[in-house]
Amino acid sequence: MVKKSDRAPLLDWEEIPPPDPNQAAPPAREKDAPAEKSSQPVGRTPTATAAVAGWSSSGNTAATITCSPTGRLTAVVASGDGSPCRPRTEHSGHGWERPEPLGTDRNVLFPGLSLRDQWEEKDQIVAVFVVTFDTRSGNMVEWRLPHDMNLDGVEFKSMASGSHRITNDFIYFRKGCYFGLACFANMPVESELERGARMKSVGILSPSYTLLYRYMHFLENQVRHQLQCPGQYSPLEAFYEDKKAVLPPTGNGLITACPTWSVTTINRCMHPEMKITHPAGCMSQFIQFFGEQIMVLWKFALLRKRILIFSPPPVGVVCYRVYCCCCLANVSLPGIGVTVPELRPFFYINIADITALETELSYVACTTEKIFEEKKELYDVYIDNQNVKTHRSHLQPLLRLNAADKEKYRKLSEQRQMLLYSQEVDGDCTSNEEDLFILFFMELNNRIFQTLSEVAGSIDPTLTSEHVRAMGLDPQGDHSFLVDLLEVYGIDVTLVIDNLCCS
Repeated sequence: MVKKSDRAPLLDWEEIPPPDPNQAAPPAREKDAPAEKSSQPVGRTPTATAAVAGWSSSGNTAATITCSPTGRLTAVVASGDGSPCRPRTEHSGHGWERPEPLGTDRNVLFPGLSLRDQWEEKDQIVAVFVVTFDTRSGNMVEWRLPHDMNLDGVEFKSMASGSHRITNDFIYFRKGCYFGLACFANMPVESELERGARMKSVGILSPSYTLLYRYMHFLENQVRHQLQCPGQYSPLEAFYEDKKAVLPPTGNGLITACPTWSVTTINRCMHPEMKITHPAGCMSQFIQFFGEQIMVLWKFALLRKRILIFSPPPVGVVCYRVYCCCCLANVSLPGIGVTVPELRPFFYINIADITALETELSYVACTTEKIFEEKKELYDVYIDNQNVKTHRSHLQPLLRLNAADKEKYRKLSEQRQMLLYSQEVDGDCTSNEEDLFILFFMELNNRIFQTLSEVAGSIDPTLTSEHVRAMGLDPQGDHSFLVDLLEVYGIDVTLVIDNLCCS
């Protein structure tokens, strides 16, 4: 029996409401950015700002997120003395603030930043391909551009094991130094040769995964076209000619690690169209799916462990979870993490990736192949549905939630509810929720490493229970986590926790 992909509920959940046709549109401004789109009903000017700092501390910056009149998100940083980058007024209650109206020049995302710091990424499509399932030969690359591109293994990465049981799916994956996105579809046909079903995937490769979302709808349309009209590749040929990359002569592009979220990057990755096609739009679902277990995943991600997620098809939503796990470990403090392995998203993997995984020190990946559970030398943490487990004895204590974990999750949930309430009262601003989650964990990580750095640089580099509590951790429950954290990041402090036998 063919099961329908669970991508439809994801799309419905992230649906962006259409503008109110009865509301008059404001006159166009000459300085409006032409490519900018708004998920706001026209004419509304929401000004809800969510403070994501979970714990207050003098001398540190606090990041807040603001829904601008354009429906775009703006990260605002307050200086150590509390003075913001833009005029604003304090609003009492749970750390929430309301900003004064922003300027009208929307071509400048962050006033005060140089244009060189304003982010821009161009299309870089290095290959386009069609994969089909042949009843005699199995998965095979049917067509590709350029014709001399090495796509060995892509036929299995772009059509996940078990996909014959679903009607459609989408898959993020890694091929060498490139990232790929493929859309799969399964169509019943009256053909004995094809055994009643025609299955194909249409995909692309790029040096970076951050812009692959742009072509999701195109790939979905093209895979349906290939199922209905096999062998007609002219739209794909035209697409490749228009989007093909101009790569360095060496051709050895580096793997793009998970983006470092900061004030200069938060806004640029939250365009409304990402809400249904890009991993950045599903952080809220990710946290709702795992609940309090998100705090366990956060610790493993920060420790740069090898994390493998198992799930039967469809795998598109699971690829989103891979991305979200990487986002839990973001740190924006300069110099932090430069000596530790990058937490790299592998996205979907299969048995053909075993050799590559054997040399990886840190990664997050997902698979539909249960055999990976037996290959414990390839991973540190294994996730089956919402069950998080590890076979490493020294990591076992991290599976238990402590009081500080539950308190952090409570604060996260409270901030989300406050944000949803503010959206309902002040206007629809759907992107704010994603920013809140990302900034919440980045601020949490920054606070931990800021404290550790200050203690390590002091005359008495002793980390006390007071320091641990100030970081939002539990002096007893997080003892093993802190020991591992200090070792992984090479931070030289003496950990002294008083009253280990007492709560």
